[in-house]
Amino acid sequence: MIRYALISDIHANLPALRAVLADIDQRGDVSSIYHLGDLTGYAPWPNEVVALLRERAIPGIAGNYDSTIATAYKHCGCRGDSPREEELAHISFEWTGAHVTAETKKYLASLPFRMDIRPFGGHLPGPTITVVHGNQNLNTVYVTEDRPDAFLEKMAVAIGAKSGDVICFGHTHRPWLRVVGGIQFINCGSVGRPKDGDWHACYILLSIDAGGARAEFVRVAYEVEEAARAIPAAGLPSEFAEVLRSGGLPAAV
Repeated sequence: MIRYALISDIHANLPALRAVLADIDQRGDVSSIYHLGDLTGYAPWPNEVVALLRERAIPGIAGNYDSTIATAYKHCGCRGDSPREEELAHISFEWTGAHVTAETKKYLASLPFRMDIRPFGGHLPGPTITVVHGNQNLNTVYVTEDRPDAFLEKMAVAIGAKSGDVICFGHTHRPWLRVVGGIQFINCGSVGRPKDGDWHACYILLSIDAGGARAEFVRVAYEVEEAARAIPAAGLPSEFAEVLRSGGLPAAV
């Protein structure tokens, strides 16, 4: 049995990242941790999050936030559902660009677009785990749960996936899993900014053996009020704090 932990969309939320890493560590059976990008934005610890990932030697890929901050692009590539959300996205992007260090930018610029993980080294049969942030072409594409099977089939063909393989991604901050053509499509959710109505940090445990790969969604409590209070204190909009408190949606009844 090989077990991986996949963490995505940390978005500069250091308390959430620390809690997730502590949960992974206490399990004692996780072979490797990989991140799926969007390390910065919306919270006040972009440099600290990158430093912790580097300290732990956790490899990963570039999200849209990472590549645009690294290149000083004009926009983060985030989609807003209202003019106010678009405005907030710009505020976050400008704040992050002004506060990341040169060392953080250098690291973000070094991240690859995609990773293919072969648990058995490629010389034995077994699944390939492909990780991207958005889809196989752009890290700004939202692969949402309502995408038709035909969309996912085209994604698999472009990636070169076969039955039994696993394709993992993030970007939407909403976890889900679907099997199409024998391939598992897994949205890993978000460590630092969930949008599915659950404020707990989310990550994926992926267990691989001769029988294939099995995914488990893990939710972790963290000091959400610590993160929420730090957001306006750093000069970021208080709306970002409310997103953390509510899990991105009105509280469930």
